[in-house]
Amino acid sequence: MHPYFNETVKSISESVKFDSSRKERLPNAPFGQGAADCLCHFLALAESLGFETHNYDNYVGEVVYGDAKKEFAVLAHLDVVPAGGGWEHEPFGGEVTEDRIWGRGTVDDKGPAICCLYALKALKDRGFVPDKKIKLIVGCNEECGWACIEHYNRVAHMPETGFSPDADFPVIFSEKGILHVRFHFPMEKPPFIFLEGGNSANMVCDYCEATPKTLTHSKAEALGLQTGGKKIIARGKSAHGSTPELGANAILPILKYFEKRNESVKRILDCLFYDVYGITGAHDSYDFLTLSPNVIKFKKNEVHVVCDIRYPASFEEKFVFEMLEQFGVKYETLSRQAPMRLNKRDPLIQTLCGVYEEFTGEQALPISIGGGTYARALKHGVAFGPEMPGDESVVHQPNEYITLERVDLLLRIYEAAIERLNS
Repeated sequence: MHPYFNETVKSISESVKFDSSRKERLPNAPFGQGAADCLCHFLALAESLGFETHNYDNYVGEVVYGDAKKEFAVLAHLDVVPAGGGWEHEPFGGEVTEDRIWGRGTVDDKGPAICCLYALKALKDRGFVPDKKIKLIVGCNEECGWACIEHYNRVAHMPETGFSPDADFPVIFSEKGILHVRFHFPMEKPPFIFLEGGNSANMVCDYCEATPKTLTHSKAEALGLQTGGKKIIARGKSAHGSTPELGANAILPILKYFEKRNESVKRILDCLFYDVYGITGAHDSYDFLTLSPNVIKFKKNEVHVVCDIRYPASFEEKFVFEMLEQFGVKYETLSRQAPMRLNKRDPLIQTLCGVYEEFTGEQALPISIGGGTYARALKHGVAFGPEMPGDESVVHQPNEYITLERVDLLLRIYEAAIERLNS
């Protein structure tokens, strides 16, 4: 057992109790009070462990270890996606049971951030002197915009090299490009008065409801919809926007209810769910393009749908837009992140593969993912853990958890990784 195992479990539980999903901007809290309080908690913890810390206006903070001229970054985040529905444990309860910690952020990404902090503490206790200044940077807006990183780049200095403990093991050598796009579908003779669903662009919609102008109970029942008053309600399963196949999108059965009644609704289904233009067939040798319609709202005779699009790293952004033009529908780009891809033989990747193999006994083969991590904020960075091959998918889903066994393993892996990359 790692010497800081118990302290790490306690600190993760405390951090999860802050609802750090994005909320209304407040004075001194650009992403809401919960995110600001969570950042202050993390930095106070680091100070209590004897580290130098900096809070950059509650956008982002850093923990500093060492005073060398060269720098190395460990980039994590403390913000989370909204809880969503379907939880059996309190999403912000930080409950610790016999074998796991429950709550939003345990895996993505508060748990790994705190594991890295205590890994630094263990190195400090051993008298380790790094040959680079290590900066553990923790942002508060990773899930919806990266304004925290933009602010950091304005007021501080971002290292060129490092890793982000915010994805999968063994190590991530490639990340898809990301586009969040809002489509505006004109709605002639809308068959509904109200239509709305979804919590976040990067989260598969798990709840959608509509108020039809004419409610047919038998049809709603056949589609598995609930009825309440004049409404029809669909409940799905949330998942990360990069892996929509792991969720059940609640928007789909709602639109199917109206499909045969309205050509405009059928067009939405054809473009975004039935993929009649073959958008999701586009691929390179590593990845396929994914499109996940995650937020929907009826407004002023239009249906607005926000989609999470992930495209292979070898694609140019303009190629994706050319495919979207086939829809013949007005759209706007809400956010974008360029893809990243390193050579699998890069020394950074090879060192991390070696650490993974040592502590797991498994062969380390670098992989590509659809998720977007802070590794992109570095000129030379990768994502490294915390999820293992074969793990149950819990990121952006109800009942997110991290096992206590995984906490102990992360402490040992991150301690060794930071030491070897800074020696």
